[in-house]
Amino acid sequence: MSQTTDTKQLFQSFTFKNGIETKNRIAMAPMTTWASNDDYTVSDDEIKHYEARSGNVGLVITGCTRVMANGIGFNNEYASYDDSFLPGLKKMAAAAKKGGSPAILQIYHAGNKAVLNLIPDSIPVSASPIALAPSMFYEGGVISRELSNEEILEMIKAFGETAHRAIRAGFDGVELHGAHGFLLQNFFSPYYNQRTDHWGGSAEKRMNFAVELIKEIQSVIKKYADQPFIIGFRISPEEPESYRVKDILPLIDKLIECGIDYLHVSLTDLLTQKPIDNENRDETILKLVLDHVHHRVPVIAAGGIKQFKDAIEAIKMGLSLVAVGHGLIINPNWVELASDEEKAEEVLSMSKADELAIPKKLQEFIQIAKGFFQVKD
Repeated sequence: MSQTTDTKQLFQSFTFKNGIETKNRIAMAPMTTWASNDDYTVSDDEIKHYEARSGNVGLVITGCTRVMANGIGFNNEYASYDDSFLPGLKKMAAAAKKGGSPAILQIYHAGNKAVLNLIPDSIPVSASPIALAPSMFYEGGVISRELSNEEILEMIKAFGETAHRAIRAGFDGVELHGAHGFLLQNFFSPYYNQRTDHWGGSAEKRMNFAVELIKEIQSVIKKYADQPFIIGFRISPEEPESYRVKDILPLIDKLIECGIDYLHVSLTDLLTQKPIDNENRDETILKLVLDHVHHRVPVIAAGGIKQFKDAIEAIKMGLSLVAVGHGLIINPNWVELASDEEKAEEVLSMSKADELAIPKKLQEFIQIAKGFFQVKD
């Protein structure tokens, strides 16, 4: 089938400012697979999962990995906080790059959303001792322990050390996960950050943690990388408990000023999602962000992309790359279907889960969370 002009646009290459090039505008979205070995090393199931999906995408962004042991946000989440995990990270990098595309390791600390029964004393750490608000996936109510200044400096160092492991493992960059209410977002949030020191007390100071992380990783890159290495930053444009789109725009400016290579916007539905309080009610969140960025830095966004037409529409809105998540879980060949302008399956058949290289532990999670995934037995 010959491609339309719009589809050809989706399959154009893209080059980051440091020269790293993608073969198309489709990114594999970072997705947690609940699939590590019980010792948190990368499992063979997870390697097969990436190999099956990374062949034809333009960019691979891995699911999140924690930089400290107490930062675990999901059961069976592969870890990266120690050199003992480096062999597995090397295997993951090789699997993610098997198709010739660059691969980014998403790094984070879960902050006040850490899995309580998997951390010391079942007490999470965060910017301030504020109880987690209940939400769809979290019961809430647990009060975090406030990180001391010394612990924050240790945390910054841990992010840098994990970035160094990413370089040694063969990844082409790291993405700082500053979305979904994890530690980086805890520090930016005026609700969860009630500090009055260098790390809080004003909107500007609430950005300092992110700024220092970027500086640390830039220093690591300069010291250890012998080829271009990307720093991406993922954001949630709103937090129900506190900030709204207008409030995150200064953070975006600061991130660009610090020299990030791309901004990754996490949404539920990137094509239609509008601000919580109906600010600028005629504009979507993504358009507000894109208008503000105004081509100063590449923008990637994820959220509800199921068919190639959705991806084309996202690129036409002004995205540099569009991230596909659940579509790639259900259809490892999603990119090939998009190239041929064929409809992708939107309902996961569990009877084909092994054939689709879906890790066993992820299959178990999907069976439990059938409302999250469209599933047929």
